[in-house]
Amino acid sequence: MRALSIAATGMSAQQRRVEVISNNLANMNTTGYNARRAEFADLHYQQAVQPGSISSAEGTVIPAGVQLGLGVRTAAVSMDVMQGSLSETGASLDLAIDGGGYIEIALPGGEQAYTRDGALKRNGDGLIVTSDGFQVGAGVTVPEEAIEIAINADGEVYVYFRDQIEAQLIGQFDIVTFSNDKGLEALGSNLYRETEASGQPNVGAPGEDGRGIFRQGYLEDSSVDAVKELTDLIEAQRGYELNAKVITAADQMLSSTVQIR
Repeated sequence: MRALSIAATGMSAQQRRVEVISNNLANMNTTGYNARRAEFADLHYQQAVQPGSISSAEGTVIPAGVQLGLGVRTAAVSMDVMQGSLSETGASLDLAIDGGGYIEIALPGGEQAYTRDGALKRNGDGLIVTSDGFQVGAGVTVPEEAIEIAINADGEVYVYFRDQIEAQLIGQFDIVTFSNDKGLEALGSNLYRETEASGQPNVGAPGEDGRGIFRQGYLEDSSVDAVKELTDLIEAQRGYELNAKVITAADQMLSSTVQIR
């Protein structure tokens, strides 16, 4: 009886959907997090009668045929590329991207990663880094005697010194875009890595070619909509229960069959 295996794939799909929703809810306060969505596709079909086949000697063509579906599978867990709201923090090294794009991060092994988490810090050497200590961009070092840091919308980093009126430019942050943001590989810690699906990184100045601009003193909130996630969770739970009832019904039918005398 195919209903048993078909319903099992349905239960597995709804379980996967619940896992994705639970991860979204767990990250509803994660800076720069984009919600994920589980996407499904039907499995293979058993062609009991092929559509378009000849059904008689007169050449009559079968219009629909008999195609028996074998269940459902997870096609993708894709990222919703949607900017979260910006929350003001007032911190000089909190940096949000208002629009599209990512901040480039240099990993210890020399590999490049990308993030929208602009909660930046200054390490013991004055280098601007992420919360995990990874260097931001090409590296901007703030002099120890600087008393104030200013980052404008174009990503230019200025510092102010005591007894000096004019600010001094010490570096600039660029913004990186991709042809397909959903193709990026999530590494955890709010970091992404380019893949063949995402395309090559396009590095450029903020505000150009569809890139966003920087907002100093702000952080991007998670794009998770808690109300929608809870609604989807109820829907997934009901779907799981319905597939479980199909298994129960199939089991009862099999029981009736073996008890025939």
